[in-house]
Amino acid sequence: MKALSNLIKQAIMKAVITTLTLCLLLSCNQKATTLKKEQKPNVLFILVDDLGFKDLSCTGSTFYETPHIDNIANNGMVFNQGYAASRVCSPSRASIMTGKFTARHGITDWIGAKHGTAWRDHNRHDKLLPPDYVHSLPKNDITIAEAMKNSGYKTFFAGKWHLGKEGSYPEDHGFDINKGGWDKGSPIGGYFSPWKNPNLKNITKGENLSMRLAKETSEFIKKHRDTSFFAFLSFYAVHGPIQTTQDKWGKYRNKAEAQGIKDKGYKMERVLPIRQEQDNPIYAGLVESMDDAVGLVLNTLKELDLDQNTIVIFTSDNGGVASGDNYSTSNLPLRGGKGYQWEGGIREPFFIKVPWYDTHGAHSNYPVIGTDFYPTILDLIGADSIPEQHVDGISLKPLLEGKQLKNRSLYWHYPHYGNQGGEPSSIIQDNGWKLIHYWEDDRNELYHLASDINEQTNVATKHPDITEQLSSKLNAWLLKVGATMPSKDLEYNEALKLKRQDYLKNEFMSKLEKDRMRFLSPDFEPNADWWQSKITLD
Repeated sequence: MKALSNLIKQAIMKAVITTLTLCLLLSCNQKATTLKKEQKPNVLFILVDDLGFKDLSCTGSTFYETPHIDNIANNGMVFNQGYAASRVCSPSRASIMTGKFTARHGITDWIGAKHGTAWRDHNRHDKLLPPDYVHSLPKNDITIAEAMKNSGYKTFFAGKWHLGKEGSYPEDHGFDINKGGWDKGSPIGGYFSPWKNPNLKNITKGENLSMRLAKETSEFIKKHRDTSFFAFLSFYAVHGPIQTTQDKWGKYRNKAEAQGIKDKGYKMERVLPIRQEQDNPIYAGLVESMDDAVGLVLNTLKELDLDQNTIVIFTSDNGGVASGDNYSTSNLPLRGGKGYQWEGGIREPFFIKVPWYDTHGAHSNYPVIGTDFYPTILDLIGADSIPEQHVDGISLKPLLEGKQLKNRSLYWHYPHYGNQGGEPSSIIQDNGWKLIHYWEDDRNELYHLASDINEQTNVATKHPDITEQLSSKLNAWLLKVGATMPSKDLEYNEALKLKRQDYLKNEFMSKLEKDRMRFLSPDFEPNADWWQSKITLD
């Protein structure tokens, strides 16, 4: 009996210990779950340079392939009327950072662009002289990075900055870490190592720049997985120079041939020839390499089990380059492209993925713009808004929750000439109407976007009341924010202007068509090592 009693006591003791252990484990697990729930969400912001609205397979391209970016769109909300704050890079980027429209923060052109009488150096023979502009991100602005840092976030920047010289780099505006951000707006030295960037060391010869920026971002995420982080991945791609590997070029050259190569790829726009076909195999390869890099970062989030606690934002800083620069892509059915005042210059891919919202594949037709990211991010992470800072943005959180937002006006101001054919003009979009005011001759164009997405029918004279209403509203806003204006060039020569236009329409257009066919030729080879992509071994 005594032995039996001891056995019973031991069994009871064992049961008690087991129960206490289970309770302790349950308590620990509950604590860990609570901590995970209380941890602020991470934010990954992906900004692509010069990516057009139709440059993704999920936005309608049948030529470019972007499965990883498509995944963001398919699992988040797609804003069909998503806009950049400018038709060129620096102003748009400054608006994302500050939450202000370009006329308000003063960076109205890409930093480095000529202005005043120096504009004549381009031999463009234009009627106006562009005004000066702010040449670096204003110090008195609280950037989104500074706001995130004040909210307890570790902040990281990789890639293109182009918002000022040394002293106005990412680390001077709230980013703890800067990998590759400096004053240059293009990848100096190209997309394959060795590149020339004082803030991004060369490690492996032939390394792809987009993938390197993705690796740096992934390493940052791995290192700070247990903290709340704000990672801003700002690709130099798909800005010129347009480069890819021989393999990717071959893939897309064959695809273009299979789809049928058109005899002509260009037509004359108002100022310059403009590309009509998405069939550039070099550009297609550059787009895919950037998408591969996006995939690497998204996979890192998933592998670390961070994807369900990370907000992912994806957009571009201006339209695809269809004229000027490298004549890379077509934005059709949108008119124009980078530098232009039409939709092709400002309408962008604009995706927000918030894992805890059921927005998978949802689309919103509410017009949104780059200044909205700032207050939206703060709202999503539960931080206080800074209305005196992000004065031109609104939180899009209600839309993500299935709610409605009231109508508002959107404004753009670009008192400059674009390298791509755009004209000095200001824009207001309100309730489906878009009015463009041109500063060369004070004329107006009015488009009803819902019925004329191509912007082919100017209805300003047909709807004089709407034209007058929007014009008055635009002028009042420009006056309120102190917008700078171009001035007449007293040395303007009409004859030289017409001579240049004749050259562009005839000789230059012919050259573009020859280059297009050369890129699609089976024996095309830019150089012996395909822009250094083949020199990975010494």
